[in-house]
Amino acid sequence: MDEKVPKSNIIETEIPMGTVHPAALEPYRVRIFVEDEIVQEAEITIGVNHRGIERIMEGLPIEKANALTEKICGICSNSHIWNSCRTAEIGLGIEIPDRANYIRVIMGELERLHSHFLYLAHGCEVLAHETFSMRVFYLREIVMELLAMIGGNRVQYGCSVLGGVRPRCELDSNRIERLKNDMDKLEEGLSNFTSRFTSDSIIMSRITGIGVLPQKQAIKLAVTGPTLRATGVARDLRTSMFEYDNFDFNIITQNDGDVKSNLLMRVLESFESINLIRQAIDNLPEGKLVNRNWEMFDTDIIESYIEVPRGTLYHSYALESGRLRHGIIRTPSMANIGAMQYACIGDQITDAQLCIVQCDPCFTCTDRAIEIIRR
Repeated sequence: MDEKVPKSNIIETEIPMGTVHPAALEPYRVRIFVEDEIVQEAEITIGVNHRGIERIMEGLPIEKANALTEKICGICSNSHIWNSCRTAEIGLGIEIPDRANYIRVIMGELERLHSHFLYLAHGCEVLAHETFSMRVFYLREIVMELLAMIGGNRVQYGCSVLGGVRPRCELDSNRIERLKNDMDKLEEGLSNFTSRFTSDSIIMSRITGIGVLPQKQAIKLAVTGPTLRATGVARDLRTSMFEYDNFDFNIITQNDGDVKSNLLMRVLESFESINLIRQAIDNLPEGKLVNRNWEMFDTDIIESYIEVPRGTLYHSYALESGRLRHGIIRTPSMANIGAMQYACIGDQITDAQLCIVQCDPCFTCTDRAIEIIRR
């Protein structure tokens, strides 16, 4: 019998949380049903951030639609515009210069560091450990300055364009030298944080065995990204992305599927991102940044999947007279948030919020889903 299935004879007490909660960066609503302070069932409701992005994109020239995708989320802005450009490039058969692909990888891994550090800092905040939180925010600040140096902005960098990357994102010798130096700083700082964090017995006892998501259930619920790999599934879409063909990296996994595994996933993946950025810098090809030798034509539905900090990001649309039609975006948090409703069952009410945010939910990214009920 599944231990997480609530007993049918229990009279449940509902505890509502949200839509605004001090432990959450974005608004959402959780209904938690408890018996003797043990969570028996949970229901997460999103929708507060819904802005109808796909509907706004419909009919826009593809270049404008690409730029709009950056506005979906401030944490994943590079991921969205990269995959949106990638979708059109696949459909139109645009060949991307090698140098542009390497810079896209650098930006993608910097954004992964920025996202994972935000997750770790926020996690320490939920754990009520402000010192650890501030130390990770300090490391994240180094990454944010690098993103601003390359893209010209700390949040929406506008790096990818159809056919490559913008000329302002060129990596000259000064930028490359700064990237190298800052990777050394990040590795040293992350190593120091990891040593202190994992040796803190109070924190380790708080996060071990909490919010367990079994591997079988994770697969059933279509969980993706680090949250899936935290259950022992070695699935990382970067292994099938042509942009990463010339890079070597390890697929990080943990086996327990709990809060500790999810936190360690982001720590260890951050070391891999630093390694990938170093590889890209050391082997950066010569050549142009953008290929403008292509023609626009109508296409059928085009699909593109890439690995972003939280998992698999999906973009699809068709092109008609240079305009976007039938746009659909599916973010990894769509499945991961739903799985957290299951993960918090059986834990104390005081741990419920920690269990829910362990998947690094991005509610702004997710708030575009439309449910069609057939009767």
